[in-house]
Amino acid sequence: MAIKTIFLDRDGVINEEINYLYKIKDFKFIDGVFDICRFFETLGYRIIIISNQSGISRGLYSEKDYEVLTKWMKKKFELNGIKIFDNFHCPHHPSSNCDCRKPKPGMFLKASAIHNIDFAKSWMIGDKETDIQAANAAGIFNTILVRSGHKIDELNSKSTHIIDSIKGSKNIIKV
Repeated sequence: MAIKTIFLDRDGVINEEINYLYKIKDFKFIDGVFDICRFFETLGYRIIIISNQSGISRGLYSEKDYEVLTKWMKKKFELNGIKIFDNFHCPHHPSSNCDCRKPKPGMFLKASAIHNIDFAKSWMIGDKETDIQAANAAGIFNTILVRSGHKIDELNSKSTHIIDSIKGSKNIIKV
């Protein structure tokens, strides 16, 4: 049976936006992220993180640095009663021709191949238009852009909703 999923971008959605974040000491969770993720789980959603991490290909931090931070972050979610169902990242440079870097849908398609995700019942919450483009390319049209990360061109966005923070998604995602 296919599962419904909340896909979350990491930087600017889960944590405050800091370019090339890889140090635990610099990681600051967005206010309310644990409450809203618990709410998503009560609605039967699985939470999957989808994140571009070009700092790896740029040599600013290693895959190991990313893994250490991710393990720590997932533990914080766990301590707050939330299970991060899975995590996908693209380590490639923006100029690479990979299939996984958003705005391409590769991470979503890989997640679906592994977990049998019902894209029609799933959501993407991001802070960049590339998050929305990748979700749409994969067949996810329930989308939310948050203003807590990057500047958004709201007039030209393809997102179905634009809100100030992930906390506001409680008023949008109901089932």
